[in-house]
Amino acid sequence: MSMLSNLELIRRVPLFALLTSAQAESVSDAVVKRRFKRGEIIVEQGDKSNTLFIILTGRARVITADKRGREVILATLQPGDYIGEMSLIDNEAHSATVRAEVQTDMLCLGRAEFARCLPENSSMAYAIMKGLVQRLRSADRKIESLALMDVYGRVARALLEFAAPDRDGQMAIRDRISRQDIAKMVGASREMVSRVMKDLEDRGFIQTREDGSLLIKDRLSTLG
Repeated sequence: MSMLSNLELIRRVPLFALLTSAQAESVSDAVVKRRFKRGEIIVEQGDKSNTLFIILTGRARVITADKRGREVILATLQPGDYIGEMSLIDNEAHSATVRAEVQTDMLCLGRAEFARCLPENSSMAYAIMKGLVQRLRSADRKIESLALMDVYGRVARALLEFAAPDRDGQMAIRDRISRQDIAKMVGASREMVSRVMKDLEDRGFIQTREDGSLLIKDRLSTLG
């Protein structure tokens, strides 16, 4: 990360892709780079950070918890995703906690700089708006699955959301996902998720490969 200038890093972030040269220079002067260790909290539910965080490398999880400490994983964020825009827009506290899943490098843009950049560039405002719509749709799908689907359907949908084409064009999940993490995503116990996963594999909906990746068969979509 230290080998690239702020301007070069800005140009790699989709959120800033359509900035003019002058605007990109202005943003690059305002952002700072920060590294979060695995497990470190980036923003905490109920707090205000007054910062927009843009993921450069690594991975982070969006989680919420009740007073008893029970967690639900709302989303997994990848490079190019950003955090904190809702709090910057409405000046309210963060609605969820975001924690680095692995070592994660970020660009950080303060409230004043964010407020100055947004009105000056309609493409950035549109990108923020598009991101908010995508999160709303994702929340709608999660509410739908919790309300209308059984555990099989919820597990299937979670697996499909993590799957991506591999080198052979097959849908697969390369990163290991623990049963406990899936349980936190779908609102079920780890034991129930383990039983469902075993049954899905026995019935040929999924297949664990030698390299540890999980092959997702096309017909899994009939469940999710």
